Amino acid sequence: MSEHKLVRFDWAIKNLLRNKANFDILEGFLSELLGEQITIDSLLESESNQQQSDNKFNRVDLLVNTATDEKVIIEVQTASEWDFYHRILFGTSKLISEYMDKGQPYSKVPKVISVSILFFNLGVGSDYVYKGITDFTGVHTKDTLKLTDKSVELYLNQLSKRHTSPSDIFPTYYIIQLKKFADIIQDKFDQWVYLLKHESVKAGFDAQGILSAKEKLDVLKLSPEKRKEYDKYWEDVSFEASLVETHQVELAQAARLGKKEGVEIGKKEGVEIGKKEGVEIGKKEGVEIGKKETQEEIAKKMLKVGIDDSVIATVTSLTVEQIKSLK
Repeated sequence: MSEHKLVRFDWAIKNLLRNKANFDILEGFLSELLGEQITIDSLLESESNQQQSDNKFNRVDLLVNTATDEKVIIEVQTASEWDFYHRILFGTSKLISEYMDKGQPYSKVPKVISVSILFFNLGVGSDYVYKGITDFTGVHTKDTLKLTDKSVELYLNQLSKRHTSPSDIFPTYYIIQLKKFADIIQDKFDQWVYLLKHESVKAGFDAQGILSAKEKLDVLKLSPEKRKEYDKYWEDVSFEASLVETHQVELAQAARLGKKEGVEIGKKEGVEIGKKEGVEIGKKEGVEIGKKETQEEIAKKMLKVGIDDSVIATVTSLTVEQIKSLK
């Protein structure tokens, strides 16, 4: 019997899992990841998870408030970003500041857990699930700094969850890299990783919440309206992939052309400033000229299909003023 196809998790987060009736799916996912029973108290809104209709490039955030007052950011990212580590650090820091009222004691700083589900490989490493915490290690003694009994009592009074070390206070980061998962099920959370990667559930899976996900996220059980939205989502995904691929190919072609033209310019200018320096200047200027012309061509194509100026600016690195001049 073939596995039923489920909707992709990033679309489900934005369109289905915000419904309280589906909290059991998120609770199961988080419970298996964190190794403890998680109960969702509510979903929260912040500057980082507002839905935007013009946000073409897929970045979906869901902000969960647990029954123990922890804030959990769940994010699915499809496009590679060189500064991704910096962005998740900014996201947790911004969230802490948003939920700290002026005049509150620092003991009120919320515990934040960041969960990133990635469709690309981030950094160098062989595992597919990484956990990042903050600990303080002695420079000379190599021991780990712990909280005092008084500090433990303070947090026990302030929160319903016991904190025993600094890592319990600082943000915790989970990075799940789906491309590195070899489809070998070692524990129950691997069942969830399989679902995220393949959008399906194998027979015999029994992780918490996964059978509910199999039932509620079945593509065939979507309403006609939701099915139409889901089909449009995949059209956007394909369009984005084509844009990125076209952009990369045209930049490569422009670089080759620019290098050739740059050599000729360099030869001529080399009569005055030296052949070697002239060639290098020619290569650089030629690549820049070719790159700029390619970016303008991409912008023109995107304008023809009605894409917003700000999105074009993000893809091509042209300014909004340059894009308007192309119209």
